[in-house]
Amino acid sequence: MKYEQNTTTTPTINDIARVAQVSLATVDRVLNARPGVREVTVKKVNQAIAELGYVRDTAAANLARGRVYHFTFILPSTNNEFVSMLETQIDQLNRNLRHERTKLSFLRVAAFDPMALAAAIKSIDPNQVDGVAIFGPETPSVRDSVAQLKANGVTVVSLVADIPSSERDNYVGVDNVAAGRTAAQLLGRFLGDRQGKVLVLTGSMLARDHLERRLGFDETMARDFPHLDILASLEGRDDPDLIQQLLPEVFTDNAEIIGIYSSAAGNDGLLRHFATYPKLTRPVVVAHELTSLSRSALDEGIFDAVISQDAGHLVRSAVRIMRANSDNMPINLAQERIRIDIYLKENMPP
Repeated sequence: MKYEQNTTTTPTINDIARVAQVSLATVDRVLNARPGVREVTVKKVNQAIAELGYVRDTAAANLARGRVYHFTFILPSTNNEFVSMLETQIDQLNRNLRHERTKLSFLRVAAFDPMALAAAIKSIDPNQVDGVAIFGPETPSVRDSVAQLKANGVTVVSLVADIPSSERDNYVGVDNVAAGRTAAQLLGRFLGDRQGKVLVLTGSMLARDHLERRLGFDETMARDFPHLDILASLEGRDDPDLIQQLLPEVFTDNAEIIGIYSSAAGNDGLLRHFATYPKLTRPVVVAHELTSLSRSALDEGIFDAVISQDAGHLVRSAVRIMRANSDNMPINLAQERIRIDIYLKENMPP
């Protein structure tokens, strides 16, 4: 017989226990997804929840238990302005979330080093951390480390670069294939009917975000701008000094470079090269991430466009998703979609 609820009152766990004919302790175990409850009992409790229209007040429940969420970010250790922006956003949000019983932290590991990343993931104590956001390469060792975290009840999101073959819960970042296509459209339209070569600067083809950007770039260039000759990727490992060291030989061997797609970090090395060779005919440049460096390059006319993603949105979205996963609550996917922003000299934000 279906339970008739007084619609003027809000259902409680006592109502759930009465309708399901179980103890309050059993309801608590089911609500918190703890083991030790038979499947048939879980179904009875969930059916009672559905009949009653019970909506759990997770904030009140966590406050009663004295729970504090701890989410940590694993970031690459590079001389990268964008990563520094992520750190700043993590620190700022950590201060803002103290009253919501949420603690944020981050650690850095060697860039493009999957073994170091896997070791860092394995070093995390699942009894101390509720969620981990990972910005790093996709390899079997990293996938295994993610699986270990998941097996211990830790929610995992990939950040900026996806790890889709792993057991991660969600990806937070732009569609990197679409970002590469966008760069190709911008560069191709800026160049018009001019014929020549286009250089692609990347960090590492081991990095999924860099690989996907190159894939999208090549697709659009081949389809819409076949008159342009796209060179092999120059891997600078996000190291400005290495990029500056590699560029002179590239330009000596390819005097017809008329466009550059800087798809990763290390833009300071490119700018230093231009400063060292001021008589070089300046190519059209499309770069990634709006930082103080790329803002100056746009303002001075050295860069023509910058494709970016909001560092603050990335961090806030990752935290909201990890918290929702920890509470078994739904995620507002529209709110968490990271936009591909395009900046020119004329539309840079303050």
